[in-house]
Amino acid sequence: MVDSIMFWNEPNNKSHWAFEIDPEWRIFAEMVKGAARAVAAENPKLLRVLGGLSPIDAGFVSNMALQGVLDHMDVVAVHGFPLDWNHWQINDWPAKLQEIQSVTPLTIWVSEVGVSTFGADEVQVFGLDRTAELLVGRVARIHWYSLFDLPKAWPATTRHKEAEGSSYYRHFYMGLIREDGTPKPALEHFRKHAPSLGICQWFHFEDHRLEDAVEWLRMLGVRHLRTGLSWADSFRPGALDWFDRQMDALAEFEVTLTFCFTPEHRGIQPHHTSPPQAIEEYAAFCAEMVRRYTAPTRTTPPTLTTSETVVV
Repeated sequence: MVDSIMFWNEPNNKSHWAFEIDPEWRIFAEMVKGAARAVAAENPKLLRVLGGLSPIDAGFVSNMALQGVLDHMDVVAVHGFPLDWNHWQINDWPAKLQEIQSVTPLTIWVSEVGVSTFGADEVQVFGLDRTAELLVGRVARIHWYSLFDLPKAWPATTRHKEAEGSSYYRHFYMGLIREDGTPKPALEHFRKHAPSLGICQWFHFEDHRLEDAVEWLRMLGVRHLRTGLSWADSFRPGALDWFDRQMDALAEFEVTLTFCFTPEHRGIQPHHTSPPQAIEEYAAFCAEMVRRYTAPTRTTPPTLTTSETVVV
């Protein structure tokens, strides 16, 4: 069941939005406002989430507030990978959340947090347990990234790829399960923290791992799942058949559905990070997907239970 829509993924990250075209995020702001209005017109009970921010940047959130974007949102989501990519330590999580809470009253989610096994499996075990200690009870929803390692034959979705050095290769080791299907040591630690921790798992077009993912999510006791439908993929032959198959398979979970990636032929530049030539086309895609895959669910953001009292 889709209960929330996320607009874009890491829009303030140079791997996911073309700063050279839109340095003040003005195009982005207008695009998201139009898409949020389109989603609300189709299903006003869906939660609307500003795409997970990476880096965690209060200045970006303030910019979005000034441009009116937050008037259309229920949630601001952030991403953090302090053991792999960020220039802050894992114990800084409470302070990083407070930075965002200081500039917006909206609900805060952590829609991606994870640790690679690039250096050692034990690093992921430590990082998962410490992340749970620091985040559970502080935010209403947490998505661990990710369930599966990225197959080595597939490219990671970044702009500069191998030129990023070890930062690029860490993308391939973020899963709790290796490419060959064997579990890593952190998997059993994750099981102890579910369902307080959800999962973020991206599926590629016609991804062969979809059915296995559903079985693992069930066994782990996952309730909240974040995934996406690619606007770029929507132009592939058979796209709707694949989207239908993916969404049918995931129907038992509470899904945060992310809409992102510009089709190359619709971008100002021929790249998935480019702002579109016509922002209303992104809104139309969002509206079409909401019509196809959602039913009314909630009228307000989820609140913390008594056992999940926010710690500040």
